Amino acid sequence: MGKNIIQKIIDSHLVEGRPIPGEEVGIRVDQTLTQDATGTAAYLEFEAMGFKEVETEAVSYVDHNTVQVGFENADDHNYLRTVAKRYGIIFSRPGNGICHQVQLERFAKPGRVLIGSDSHTPTAGGIGELAIGVGGLDVAVAMGGGPYYLTYPKVIKIELTGKLMPWVSAKDVVLTVLSILHTKGNVGYAIEYGGEGVKTLTVPERATITNMGAETGVTTSIFPSDEMTYDFMKKEGREKDWVELKADPDAQYDKVIKINLSEVEPMIACPDSPGNVKKVSEVEGLKVDQVAVGSCTNSSYRDLMTVANILKGRVAHEDLEFGVAPGSRQVIEMIDEGKGLETLVKAGARIFESACGFCIGNSFAPGTNAVSLRTNNRNFKGRCGTKSAKVYLVSPETAAAAVITGKITDPRKLEDMGIKYEDVKLPDRFILDDSMFIFPLPKEEREKVEIFRGPNIKPIPNNDPLAETIKGTVTIKVGDKVTTDHIMPAGAYLKLRSNVPKYATHVFEPIDPSFPQRALNNKEKGIANIIVGGESYGQGSSREHAALCPMYLGVKAVVAKSIERIHQANLVNFGIAPLLFENPSDYDLIEQGDDVEIPDIRKAVEDGEKEVILKDLTKNKEIKLKLFLSDRQRKIILAGGLLPFTARGGKA
Repeated sequence: MGKNIIQKIIDSHLVEGRPIPGEEVGIRVDQTLTQDATGTAAYLEFEAMGFKEVETEAVSYVDHNTVQVGFENADDHNYLRTVAKRYGIIFSRPGNGICHQVQLERFAKPGRVLIGSDSHTPTAGGIGELAIGVGGLDVAVAMGGGPYYLTYPKVIKIELTGKLMPWVSAKDVVLTVLSILHTKGNVGYAIEYGGEGVKTLTVPERATITNMGAETGVTTSIFPSDEMTYDFMKKEGREKDWVELKADPDAQYDKVIKINLSEVEPMIACPDSPGNVKKVSEVEGLKVDQVAVGSCTNSSYRDLMTVANILKGRVAHEDLEFGVAPGSRQVIEMIDEGKGLETLVKAGARIFESACGFCIGNSFAPGTNAVSLRTNNRNFKGRCGTKSAKVYLVSPETAAAAVITGKITDPRKLEDMGIKYEDVKLPDRFILDDSMFIFPLPKEEREKVEIFRGPNIKPIPNNDPLAETIKGTVTIKVGDKVTTDHIMPAGAYLKLRSNVPKYATHVFEPIDPSFPQRALNNKEKGIANIIVGGESYGQGSSREHAALCPMYLGVKAVVAKSIERIHQANLVNFGIAPLLFENPSDYDLIEQGDDVEIPDIRKAVEDGEKEVILKDLTKNKEIKLKLFLSDRQRKIILAGGLLPFTARGGKA
């Protein structure tokens, strides 16, 4: 039986386990990336585990915490720069661009395995790389030469036919995918794109699709590596890294979804979820207060030149704000050469730096009750920096239409205004300028580098081994679709990521600001904190602080109806037991404040049991919980997390 692309890459990198869907496997990692919001912790963890050499092609990007209000972010950047010099990591300086855009341009390679401490790492799947978003601790282990462990995925094939019509783009394709798969229920799956329609999409368009595939909850998304891939890599001067990569004719898939690109319409994700997808024509006419074009999803040359072409000779509607954040210095130079930058400025765009910026809520926050159209990948409530704002996710074409009209508008109607659609082609060559990378020193010079550590940079806290019985209280009970933004707010708080004790004072702040103090009080009394959650707990970002900070506050278990992939792995990595209700309706039986215990949990983990009992002492009830852990994860939980597990030589 033939293999699909995902199977080919995983099997060629397999170092542990059996290639059977649903089983845990360990794979060799070729490349790693970090960004500054997750990188400080990842490199502190790398140091804490005693590694001396980086064994992967590693790049450290600064693209998140670039709004330097206070000393903290600048200190973190200095730490990252000196750590990179010390250990032989490529350092992408602030202003060089968003990690996923730059990685796609300069480093991503078909057929390789990339893991990154950012959930949108699958962007590189657009070039045919197996790219997976993970927690920083997993990246640290891989940089030290260890394998990355994942559940061997089931594979969904999305078969593309036809060709996109004018005014419709890749963002509309992935929003169509989200309308089919939604944002939950896809854990354990990966997406592979195929079919004749693939040949009509450039690598930047493919990258938009794989980038936002992260919102479905799948492990990763990938496209074949073909003539279009070669063309892109040649334009980047990297044709030597190209290899052909395609599925065997008799490859098998667990699901097949067919999408005719010719039938895709302009789509929009309505508040407050990327999965709340409708056709633009269903919601058009709504007044818009702000338009933001950028983010790792839609900030490529193609995206910005498309917006510039639409806005040529026009000025942004007087009732709205308009901002643009190019994805990289290369994009800025290219759109400048093509006169697109001039057009955007004349149209009234505020040009922001090449960084994550407004997508993570640390700048360009909308006004009170404002409607903001963004080319971002996420629109969780409050993520933009304004809790009352309504954020809609759209394509560059739909964003440009709103800039002109001041309201949500189907971009196809711009034809009625005499605006003709221009299909942007990739240039014959890209401007190549790697001067904003700091490349590794010769090995003999690295040991002389002194690592800078500012006062906000604190050691990574450790956890205790798993207790025989967890005795505690339900310190908080939350509902469905609680995201990592709810658990650990981003935006202005990102500068605290290298200071876990300080950052931990904001755990669950958007839901219940009193949680951290309650949790600390319990911890001081020796009472374990238990979190109870609903469906899809921990969806969204890869930020491991959503597990690390609760661990610091004394959280010992999360009990939920379902837990998303990256967050579950992060919980294990920090020694927090991830438990699922055997009967989801039992969620209604337990309340915040209930005294509970999980007896003999250590023995259950040691013995490989798949079920434990939670005793609600307040209500005198017993609730069955599922304990789905691999043998390796059981050892990690017993040790109290991956850091102590690694420090003990892989022993519980």
